[in-house]
Amino acid sequence: MSLQTPWIWRRVAWPDFTFDPQAIAGDLAAAYRMHGVIEGKAATIGLTPRSQIALDATAAEVVATAAIEGERLSVDIVRSSVMRRLGLGSTGPADRHVDGLVAVINDATTAHAQPLDEDRLCRWQSSLFPGGTSGIQRIAVGRYRDHDDPMQIVSGTPGRELVHYEAPPSRDVPAHMQRFLQWFAETAPAADQGSATNRTAIDPLARAAIAHLWFESIHPFEDGNGRLGRAIVDMAVAQHLHQPVRLYSLSRQLLASRSGYYDSLNAAQRGDLDVTAWVAWFVRQCSAAYESASLVIDGALEKRHFWDRHESSGLNERQRKALQRLLDAGDGGFEGGMNAEKYIKMTSTSKATATRDLADMVAKGQLWTSGTGKALRYYIAVPGWTHGGARDPASTPSASDEDGDAPSPARPRTR
Repeated sequence: MSLQTPWIWRRVAWPDFTFDPQAIAGDLAAAYRMHGVIEGKAATIGLTPRSQIALDATAAEVVATAAIEGERLSVDIVRSSVMRRLGLGSTGPADRHVDGLVAVINDATTAHAQPLDEDRLCRWQSSLFPGGTSGIQRIAVGRYRDHDDPMQIVSGTPGRELVHYEAPPSRDVPAHMQRFLQWFAETAPAADQGSATNRTAIDPLARAAIAHLWFESIHPFEDGNGRLGRAIVDMAVAQHLHQPVRLYSLSRQLLASRSGYYDSLNAAQRGDLDVTAWVAWFVRQCSAAYESASLVIDGALEKRHFWDRHESSGLNERQRKALQRLLDAGDGGFEGGMNAEKYIKMTSTSKATATRDLADMVAKGQLWTSGTGKALRYYIAVPGWTHGGARDPASTPSASDEDGDAPSPARPRTR
């Protein structure tokens, strides 16, 4: 499309967005089917907001939504912040900027029944920038932007910038936002669905897609619009699905498709008010995020089944620690497999003890081995895990330990 095409907010019909329900029906059906799968799996293992999967999903959302903007956050600091927010008493490292982002994402999902208004949005934006700065630059915090310069999304070197998008002038932002917030309230599901006669019926994922596009097109704040726009998506979805536990990270999927994310959003911002293509793309990203979450939950189920099988096998703490590390690494994730040297470093034990521990786990069917002598490696025995084709557990011959003591194997610029 020509770069001279007027921005979407200049269209006569703005902001009366439309989309073709029939054109996205297949994508919506696939997304909801996948969401039902992860909800069923979550119910099977009894996930709670404080479960490891929920903690990991929230941490992933925080890390990814910042990474989309080019900001790299420490995973350890994010995890500590999430745990403190959930009242788990983490004594780990702290960072005010991270705490602010965690607070926004948590508020959007857990307090989704509360109205989204100007005050709440301004408090969210203020939380992202404690001290009133973005990097070393002072910015308007806790209020809509009010500068006279155009609000533009640009890339390229000074003097050769490419303008990807230009938002409405600051003077028009309050009016645009008032209409957006009114629409968001009117399309939200009523607490009593039977009394929602004055509500505008719209598919939940389509509503989330339109809300994100609309908010990003207004770009109401001097900074933080991308993170806030994705928090609004979280809130919109939570309002409809009433999911008490975060099972997935949409921002992680958007980060994986970052170029497509920006291209699709920019195309919609240069197009007309028929946003079918944008909604379809967004719904497919939701479906992909749900599918990734399903794999994570599968991993959790495999871990649970492993411990169910071996809970009464008399493992010591060293062995439990090593097995958990191997489980957490996943199929083939523990590069090069486990050997005695790695076990010694992991558990701070002696060579003789490491040899006995590993031999014991092989004998009990918790590990299997591949290779001989110094090339001997130990792999966790989870059905279906091949560890990169290290060997066929059912057909590999016996191997000895490094010392000969082991028994035979048991088997553009950011928004």
